[in-house]
Amino acid sequence: MRLLRVRNIEYRTSNIEKGAIMASSMSYDEALDFLVGLTKFGFNFGLQRIEYLLQLLGDPHRKLRVVHVGGTNGKGSTAMMTASVLEAAGCRVGLFTSPHLDSYTERYLINRVPVSEPKLADLISRVKPYLEQMVRDGHEHPTEFEVCTAVAFLYFYEERVDFLVLEVGLGGAIDSTNVIPTPLAAVITNVAFDHMDYLGNTIKEIATVKAGIIKQGGYVVTAVTEPDALEVIEARRREVGASLLWVGVDLVYELIESTPAGTSFNLRSPWGGYPAQWVPLAGQYQAINAATALGAIEILRQHHGVQITTDQIRAGFAAARWPARLELLSERPAILVDVTHNHDGSRKLRAALQGIYHYRRLILVLGMLGDKEREKVVGELAPLASVVVITRPNSPRAGDWELLATEAGRYVDHVLQVEEITAAVDAALKEAGCEDLVCVTGSFYMVAEARAYLRSKLGLS
Repeated sequence: MRLLRVRNIEYRTSNIEKGAIMASSMSYDEALDFLVGLTKFGFNFGLQRIEYLLQLLGDPHRKLRVVHVGGTNGKGSTAMMTASVLEAAGCRVGLFTSPHLDSYTERYLINRVPVSEPKLADLISRVKPYLEQMVRDGHEHPTEFEVCTAVAFLYFYEERVDFLVLEVGLGGAIDSTNVIPTPLAAVITNVAFDHMDYLGNTIKEIATVKAGIIKQGGYVVTAVTEPDALEVIEARRREVGASLLWVGVDLVYELIESTPAGTSFNLRSPWGGYPAQWVPLAGQYQAINAATALGAIEILRQHHGVQITTDQIRAGFAAARWPARLELLSERPAILVDVTHNHDGSRKLRAALQGIYHYRRLILVLGMLGDKEREKVVGELAPLASVVVITRPNSPRAGDWELLATEAGRYVDHVLQVEEITAAVDAALKEAGCEDLVCVTGSFYMVAEARAYLRSKLGLS
């Protein structure tokens, strides 16, 4: 049943719907080439460009009911769980995340269904003339992610979603998703070291950027545990008069069991208990992500009048799916893929490898970008492995990827260096016996390529 009465959105015809600028249609491949080509503008933070672009498009972002999800790790899983519960409650739910695994269309989901290729091509074709107008008007050209975000707002507005669960791209205050007014709920999963070139070199500096999604008079939920980060979030909360739910205090979780098939846990909020919940996602930390998602759901229920039952919460958690997060593709040998691109993530992966999976030997396939804390990640994971295969992410940011092999050699005798990702996967499989575990991890795009190759090799749809 659609919860139409909770929307209260006035849909007006936008400039782009009126045809204020005529657009020439592109094919999907042409549109994607154009969008990806915008990476030449690099990382160029600030909200001026996207605010102007959205103004030209009729400000679709101001007409959406948004749950804004940021943090260092776990924000994708938390966003997905929140969207899954809302869908179980009968809502039409947009979910915007990045990056993608197999197709750019995965960034734009409505009730789990990606935008169609023709629709995405149409949206990009219609936005493109406004980018040209911006440059003529004396503005800088928007970046690839800014255009990606603007397309998201336009798409979800035109599709009349009841709610948009919006994942922060990078940081918070400086991220293009932060053009939205006060969201229904702001979520900060955690704060750890990542993207220090852009966010700062201390936890306080990084937390300050992430806390920028907390808006005037809003509601925020966080699972942050670092005292310095909590101090920043609390200061921001007081500054803007927001209300805070804190995982571990207001939202209590109790892990029951985490297995390769999923994680079970008890939850409690100030408004009641939710015993024996289950998500089909491995990893002890998924109980924390679920508690954080519950915080967002409770804010919607208690402060925005959204009717969501306890049975729908249970059903939403049970229906959660999020690929490449401790995703087991095969059992003999066990083949595990996991996006682990920073030190905090590697600690969580190490805990899972030691506490959830049973194997004779671990064969680790690792490829990371040069601007990450590669030595710390290797220090967490390599000591568990019998064989380490180092590969090169397909990115200009790969840097001196071979140095990772030298670092791994400090912990394990058998280290292979294979540049091509598919060849690295084959080398790992050749080393593995039936009782072994092959774990492919590292940068998102490396894992995405390896996962696609493995799924094809294993005959998985």
